[in-house]
Amino acid sequence: MDNLLYVYALCSVLLFIKMFVISCYQGFYRIKNKAFKNIEDAHFVKVAAHYQELPQVIRANQAWLNDLENIPVFWVLGGLCIILNTSYEFTMWLFYIFTIARVAHTITYLGGIQPWRTISYMIGVICLLIMAIKVVIVIFNF
Repeated sequence: MDNLLYVYALCSVLLFIKMFVISCYQGFYRIKNKAFKNIEDAHFVKVAAHYQELPQVIRANQAWLNDLENIPVFWVLGGLCIILNTSYEFTMWLFYIFTIARVAHTITYLGGIQPWRTISYMIGVICLLIMAIKVVIVIFNF
């Protein structure tokens, strides 16, 4: 893949799949335990509604919310890196490392594994910061 757009597209699809898996994870635990917080969902399967979410569902939701704070920033900064034609190889590695860090963050978040959750989070944030710096450097070099 010698086109940064292809790497960006691949990483975006992998991040989508990762987020989809989090949704499936939540659904799995709700269905397995017949523990639905929404009344209409509980009535649909003829069980009483639960007033509290399952711990697994809460953790998955927290991981999901963290993704919503980071992945859209990746899409924007990554798109800017492509449009502004930042250095291919270095940016490619930033895309891959960010994606791997986000997957690791989800795994460690769901498993409650520290310090690896924080480390993987910080690696992702550092990638975003470097992308932002690369964008600013390119802009001021015009």
